[in-house]
Amino acid sequence: METGSTAGRIDVISDAICPWCYIGKRQLERALDILEKDRLRFTVAWHPFQLNPDMPAEGVDREKYRVAKFGSLERSRQMDQRITETAATVGIEFHLEKLTRTPNTLNAHRLIRFAGQKGAQDDVVEALFYEYFCNGGDIGNAQVLASAGNKGGLDYEEVLAMLATDEGKREVLAGDQMARQCGIQGVPSFALQGHVLFSGAVPGEEMADTFRRAWELLKSKAA
Repeated sequence: METGSTAGRIDVISDAICPWCYIGKRQLERALDILEKDRLRFTVAWHPFQLNPDMPAEGVDREKYRVAKFGSLERSRQMDQRITETAATVGIEFHLEKLTRTPNTLNAHRLIRFAGQKGAQDDVVEALFYEYFCNGGDIGNAQVLASAGNKGGLDYEEVLAMLATDEGKREVLAGDQMARQCGIQGVPSFALQGHVLFSGAVPGEEMADTFRRAWELLKSKAA
């Protein structure tokens, strides 16, 4: 997306199993629509952050994992209910009861990187979020990833072939490490022209205002 001198880049640091990242994507879309009315248009790039970097490659049973993490199944279900209600406010229908696995997201990030090279990143990110949070899919599984990639505009077999190699693994791990070295501890986090501005799925109107003010500041410093 470009409009001459007003074009800039928004970077989103996220994880495919972070519910706030999906909600944050919807809020970002709202913000971009608001900014568009001011003739400010931005490209968006998605970058890796693993909430569970030590997760086994095959993932783990979600119920057992969340009981260990939150103390009880009841507490886990209460948290799922609250996040489901929040997602509904931005038009997303979560079905977390369908989830059986908490996956390792390294390959999901490799797919997102691959999609970026093919010009389909945003659509593939959307498909991954939808597959996990709405369909309950195991996005640690290569076939599930390839299907999500295909729904986002990629070739199914090409994605499978990529996942069967180590393509992008080093870059994804380096990107994750870079985010941590920059002080990012939670996602989603948002940057404009390489400058990290905020973290969290804040309302779209607030996002738009922050991006607008940051853009004006960057322009004034460049003048």
